[in-house]
Amino acid sequence: MKRLQAWIAAVAIAATASAAAADSPTALATRLLDQLDAGQYAAAEATFSPQMKAAVPADKLKAVWESLPALLGAAGARGEASVSEADGFRIVVIPLAYARDNVLARVVLDSDDRIAGFLVQPPPPPPPPPPPAADASFSEQAITLPALASGKPGLPGTLTLPRGKGPFPAVVLVHGSGPQDRDETIGGNRPFLDIARGLAAQGIASLRYDKRTRARPQDFSGTFGIDDETTDDAVAAVAALAGNTAIAHDRIHVLGHSQGGLLAGRIAARSQGKVAGLILLAAPARPILDLLGEQNRYLADLDGSISAEEQAHLDALDAAIAKVRHDPAAKLLELPGHYWQQLERIDPVADARDSRLPVLLLQGGRDFQVVDADWQRWKQGLQGPRYRFHLYPALNHLGIAGEGKGTLDEYRRPGHVDTALIDDIARWVKAQP
Repeated sequence: MKRLQAWIAAVAIAATASAAAADSPTALATRLLDQLDAGQYAAAEATFSPQMKAAVPADKLKAVWESLPALLGAAGARGEASVSEADGFRIVVIPLAYARDNVLARVVLDSDDRIAGFLVQPPPPPPPPPPPAADASFSEQAITLPALASGKPGLPGTLTLPRGKGPFPAVVLVHGSGPQDRDETIGGNRPFLDIARGLAAQGIASLRYDKRTRARPQDFSGTFGIDDETTDDAVAAVAALAGNTAIAHDRIHVLGHSQGGLLAGRIAARSQGKVAGLILLAAPARPILDLLGEQNRYLADLDGSISAEEQAHLDALDAAIAKVRHDPAAKLLELPGHYWQQLERIDPVADARDSRLPVLLLQGGRDFQVVDADWQRWKQGLQGPRYRFHLYPALNHLGIAGEGKGTLDEYRRPGHVDTALIDDIARWVKAQP
């Protein structure tokens, strides 16, 4: 989101919807969003306030609005609008859901019902989680990962330690795609916080950390790849645990969620024998770019049909995916073709198998991001006593229980990782020699 915030600061825009004076502020703001979704940029510009007409022509409005799916993935449902007033202006805020994050559309109306301001911005972060209770069976301490061989500084993180006499078995938590914080906060959910504290209560330590794309977006310029984004820092996290006297050095495991699970075997291979086992939670087994197209089609078809505008978005996405697969200089989701091409060359099933490590695989039955086709590929490729598989029919991509088809709106609702899943992780870790 830091990249998005910086981008927003540079291109803050203003626009207005065509509406009768009798329309409510919410109706005016909604009409603007409808126009943008329909690609009616000239119609929106025609009713800008004079200052905004000069500042934001239709071509700029088009470029900004159409870059949002590239940054955040497919658009989902809008949330409920809220209205306030300040300095004679009415301000309407409408939550917008996208595949990888949520944002707020902030629409400012002047006294003539012209839209005098329009800003897309990240929602305020949820309040920080409460610290562990004084009588909790574990403690948390701030930690900084070792600096990388490239000279880049180590990332900030949290070491969660059970109370009592160690050394303890431990787990490194590796994020999914996008600029994630150490708790992997998505909407009102913090999957990594739930897992870390749930494992600590059962005598297992963990290390979680802010992803480099979130903590240090300035480290990404020019050509970079998946190792710069994820692998190198996960290897540093393993090394941090291996150097801690409270940790059983021969019982360090990597838990990779989503894209982090795809890379778990690669992380183990580069950790020079320090990893004792792999835990793959909702891990893709097929190319990420294939999944990206599937996810967008799933979301577009949730209502039972795909509109012309949605089909146009899907066609544009397909074209962008094809381009980054062949052009290292092309970009998709702000990431260069070189990054995507490197990611596509990784075979996560082969990497997990070649690690010769025990592997625990966990999958939610309601996950629409990593689906049964991936689950079956894992099961076909990893056969033997080293592998354990657990499928949870009610869980989504975050390991949180729900009902019906999975949706983006579900990620907004606060929940907690299923305790049975955490118990299965703890039981498996304790069973490893």
